[in-house]
Amino acid sequence: MPVPRPIIIHSGARLRVEQERIEEIHEWVMREESNIVEDPTFMVESRATPEEVYVWERLEIEGDTVRTPVYGGAADALLVHQIYAHLHLMVAMGRQEEWLPEAPAAVEYDLERAILSRAADAWLLGRTAFDTSPYGPLDELVYAKEAGYLDAFIFTARPEEFATSRTQWARENPGENEGYRDWFLSTFNREPPGLRTR
Repeated sequence: MPVPRPIIIHSGARLRVEQERIEEIHEWVMREESNIVEDPTFMVESRATPEEVYVWERLEIEGDTVRTPVYGGAADALLVHQIYAHLHLMVAMGRQEEWLPEAPAAVEYDLERAILSRAADAWLLGRTAFDTSPYGPLDELVYAKEAGYLDAFIFTARPEEFATSRTQWARENPGENEGYRDWFLSTFNREPPGLRTR
């Protein structure tokens, strides 16, 4: 394993990660990538799209096949999109406990949060250990997770979903939305997804 290097984005915001954590992420990412390639019981299809997309956008599951769009200008993002799609397909195929042992019975928001947390870790691995190129939608996800704003990121970016969990979270975390927005603006110099026009 390469020694992980800090990530630095245009605003100067940095992320550092410990070697031990990166090795743990690398282990499951490689296992998942092998399964995506080698398991004949399902298909993960990706198709190039001309615009940047978040991993959850336009995901389609049909039988034993999952389809995910990937921005044509971000080849390094392909595996993370495939991992996100693969995890959703594994849930649909009854294999959630095998691939999400930390959330074996999670549903709805808790399930989506667990899958996005894994996607963020996979991107963190690439950016810190394998010199993958910056890509806005995934950089936003990983920075939000590492800063403790994963919930705020998801609820803000996807305002039409997870109403019950959102209400409970907002009640338990007063002011968190404002703190997240301020943090995002200072980190990325623009509004967070869900509060900006694309």
